[in-house]
Amino acid sequence: MDCNLCPNACNAERSASAGVCGVSDKLKIAKYYLHPFEEPVLSGKRGSGTVFFCGCSLRCAFCQNYEVSRAQRGKEISVRELADIFAELEGRGAHNINLVTPTHYARSVVQALNLYRPHIPVVWNTHGYETEETLRFVAPYVDVYLTDVKFFSPETAKRYCGRENYFAYASRAAEIMCEKPLVFEDGMMVSGTIVRHLVLPQNVGDTLKILDWFAPLKDKAYLSLMSQYTPFGKIGALPELQRKITKREYKKALDHALSLGIENIFVQKTASSGEKYIPEWDY
Repeated sequence: MDCNLCPNACNAERSASAGVCGVSDKLKIAKYYLHPFEEPVLSGKRGSGTVFFCGCSLRCAFCQNYEVSRAQRGKEISVRELADIFAELEGRGAHNINLVTPTHYARSVVQALNLYRPHIPVVWNTHGYETEETLRFVAPYVDVYLTDVKFFSPETAKRYCGRENYFAYASRAAEIMCEKPLVFEDGMMVSGTIVRHLVLPQNVGDTLKILDWFAPLKDKAYLSLMSQYTPFGKIGALPELQRKITKREYKKALDHALSLGIENIFVQKTASSGEKYIPEWDY
């Protein structure tokens, strides 16, 4: 079957060769565990039951999970094994099942969820480069969306991930996700959407435009304004990305968000950056 699960629409026959995402149709993961470093309403006290999938349809130059997104490491598993992982994480007390970068495995993920449907929320944790068709396909299985909106301008998106149409797809994807009602139980999000944006050095102008776009959605979703950028990946030709963001850059972004009346917001200290927050990969 030709693959058009993401906006790349590469038409790869992934049973025979890899798509733009860098992987075949065989499930490949780098780690699964109780992850303590998501937003508090997802990680809680026991952790988010996170599964890190290998490959990526966006492949940002600065990806902090570079080895995983480029499928340089990982372990192939079956659909049955993935379903068993869901059950194991739930049994270990996970607050939710958190699928990290799952888009290019959407069909296999749905198959696994048909084999074992967790009794805890399922989180679709994505870079935001999604098609409406794939989102509608997985919607019956997803309770919480954790999506990035990374870049606003076509020029910025082209420079960092080679996809000028990123914002057009990511913004529409987020709007679709916001159809999911916000529901909390015991302080944990069990339904709804969190829109993440990572402030990048020398790119606060792009951030302010994304905040302006998000403002009309401020009562339908939460915003996670992240300061954790850490120089990583292949950024040798991107001098502006070879440092962390400054307190001044983050303050400018946060002040603008608050001026727009965005109250459903998660913020970070600039000390949250650093490689200590990058998982140690198992495979």
